[in-house]
Formats: sequence, structure tokens, C-alpha cells
Amino acid sequence: MASNSTNRGFTLLELMIAVAVIGILAAIAYPSYMEHVGKTRRTTAGSCLLELGQYMERYYTTNMSYANATLPSTQCRTDLAGFYTFALADGEPTASTFLIESAPTTGPQANDKCGTLTLSETGERGISSAHTGVTAGDCW
Repeated sequence: MASNSTNRGFTLLELMIAVAVIGILAAIAYPSYMEHVGKTRRTTAGSCLLELGQYMERYYTTNMSYANATLPSTQCRTDLAGFYTFALADGEPTASTFLIESAPTTGPQANDKCGTLTLSETGERGISSAHTGVTAGDCW
């Protein structure tokens, strides 16, 4: 008696087509995902700058000067330690001005299109970007 069963399964060609489709989808999705992650980190760094700016304003309210102020160790600074460094520009603030910088480090954020984010005592938000056409509004 002959059996009428047929083998069902994937052929090598079908398997290779499936692998090619997955490879194409991954090639499109991964760069988009990494761009989104970088943008999220940049937004978090901007929020951290605002938090540090509020600290500086509280310091000024207490001391009537920004002079001798140092940036506190905060959770947001710790969370972004591998991606951004936060510092007062020019070392120390003056009695009436400060500028806080959030500079991308050599990690994944190093090639960020916005470069270093800045915040001044007036609340002015800035960037130092090597890319042309990028404005502070694009990055904040």
C-alpha cells in the first residue's frame, strides 16, 4: 500500500526570502530606533539642565549672588553620566550670571546633531552644533 502523505515544510528558497525580509526590516528599523533613543537622551539632558538652573536660582535667592555656586549631584546627572557631562561654563559663575553646559561624551551621543546644550541665568537655551541649519528650537 502506498501512502499519499506529502512532506510539508519550508524550502531553502522560502527560508532565504524570509531571512532577507527580516534583514531589510532590521536595516530600516535599527537606525530609526537609535535616533529616537538619542533624541530621548537629549531631551532628558535638557530637563536636567532646567533642574540645575532652578538650583542656581535657589542659590541666588539665598546668597544674592551666583558666585561660588557649584552644581549639585542629582539623579538626572547620574542617569546620564555615560552620555552627557554637566558643568558650569568657564569654571565658576559670576555674581550675576551663570551658564550651564550639557556636553555629549564620547559614547553614543558623541555625534548628536545638537552638540552641547546650554542654559543661562535668563533662561536662554542654546546649542553649539557643528551641523548647519540646526537651531536651539530644534534641539530643545
